[in-house]
Amino acid sequence: MSAHRSTDYEIDFDLARMDLDRVHQWLSTDAFWALGRTRETVETAARNSLNFGAFTRDGTQVAYARVATDHATFAWLCDVYVDRDHRGQGLGTRLSEAVVARLRPLGLKRVLLSTLDAHDVYARVGFVPMPNPEKLMILDQSGS
Repeated sequence: MSAHRSTDYEIDFDLARMDLDRVHQWLSTDAFWALGRTRETVETAARNSLNFGAFTRDGTQVAYARVATDHATFAWLCDVYVDRDHRGQGLGTRLSEAVVARLRPLGLKRVLLSTLDAHDVYARVGFVPMPNPEKLMILDQSGS
């Protein structure tokens, strides 16, 4: 396990600072929701989203999160990834806090996310289970 603490990291929002090659590697090979995602797709998504990165003191990016939003009513927190060597240090919570702090002034009606196993991380920053999930629908892209 890394000797880093969550306070040893800097959170930044500047797209120019994001190491999209590294983000692509993480997402396309280790994130179950994005396996096989192309580098072009990662870059297009980043260009059209708010981006959040966590960086070590030497400037190495070790975590990423992306928010798709209209800046008026809605946001979707997605592609949250913490490098395996930096997990367990509270970095996911720090990144989530930065996202919430950046979105709060927008006064959005809804900020959503989907998680398989990190409910406790997001609960620490105010996310709760979706009330009335039966109201949600998704467009079937399976082609059937």
